[in-house]
Amino acid sequence: MPPIIDADKCVRCGKCVEICSEDVYYGSKTGEVPVITYPKECSHFAGCVHICPTQAVTLRIPLPMLLVYKPAEEVKAT
Repeated sequence: MPPIIDADKCVRCGKCVEICSEDVYYGSKTGEVPVITYPKECSHFAGCVHICPTQAVTLRIPLPMLLVYKPAEEVKAT
């Protein structure tokens, strides 16, 4: 699932566009609210969420990814 941009919070700095290695925001320009051009390319590494100075970007993690997630401290060495 692609990131969600809150246009009211977005300051149009372009930091989310710059950090995205998957080109999800392809064609977006600094000074404009980013456009999600390729939503299926999102790898959910959340760089865009963390770099946003106004918390305008949120990310919905797909259910199958949540089901396989396990915190490192819960994983026991065999």
